[in-house]
Amino acid sequence: MSASTRFAGSIVAIVTPMRDDGALDLPSLKRLIDWHVAEGTDGIVIVGTTGESPTVDHEEHCQLIKSAVEYTAGRVPVIAGTGANSTAEAIDLMRFAKSAGADACLSVVPYYNRPTQEGLYRHFRAQAEACDLPMIMYNVPGRTVADMANETVVRLAEVPGIVGLKDATDNIERASLLLRDLARAGREDFTMLSGCDGTALAFTLMGGQGTISVTANVAPGLMHKMIAAARAGDVAGARLLNTRLLALHQRLFVEPNPVPVKWALARMGRCGAHLRLPLAPLAQAHHAVVEAALREAGAL
Repeated sequence: MSASTRFAGSIVAIVTPMRDDGALDLPSLKRLIDWHVAEGTDGIVIVGTTGESPTVDHEEHCQLIKSAVEYTAGRVPVIAGTGANSTAEAIDLMRFAKSAGADACLSVVPYYNRPTQEGLYRHFRAQAEACDLPMIMYNVPGRTVADMANETVVRLAEVPGIVGLKDATDNIERASLLLRDLARAGREDFTMLSGCDGTALAFTLMGGQGTISVTANVAPGLMHKMIAAARAGDVAGARLLNTRLLALHQRLFVEPNPVPVKWALARMGRCGAHLRLPLAPLAQAHHAVVEAALREAGAL
């Protein structure tokens, strides 16, 4: 099975449940994973942005990867967040994910140190050469400042072990050009996943394989059905499903992710709303609009 079919569909960027004292809540994580599998979610990304990777320590990071693999038990692929702004640290996490049994890793463009395009190329190539775990790169310039150019992605697509990209640029024209350039380079099998829920439908219809989704945390069944319809060419059906999800796509970002989605999951009774500083609880002023979006999607 190629990466473009194995890592496809609606893949949830799952939250990291925490207790009121800030400790990891692994029983709630297990319940969330069981729910996602039952609802049709096509894969689990553990310890990504939505999983609060910046504020879990190294031991917790590894524990979350190990637990997700154990709880998923091979029912859907597990993609471990292993990115870092230190190449050596990213390699260390990637090797742990491989040893823990993860199916792939998600490695973000380095943040804060602002590498050049050549630095980005060498960063990702070094990881792929150090460990044979399939790697999906993650470009999210709104958070990292550094932005991986399409030309660099095409160059890295030739590196063995680098199988895909999570594109969170929210730019459909740019994604379309990248899909064209990958095809011209003979890499139609390179996995392209949307990292922005609001444009995930358009991204998939343009030729992407699906999405790594925040919205799927609270509406896993609808997101799975919407992406499946888009991939099957059922444009009308996909549009109807996306219309039900539009409010969630927008209002789960009224404050920085994962603040609203954690509040939403707590409102649904799926896990607690606790976050680690410097993230603060969702402002009271936003409670009603997030709840209304949940109701519009049938999540409440």
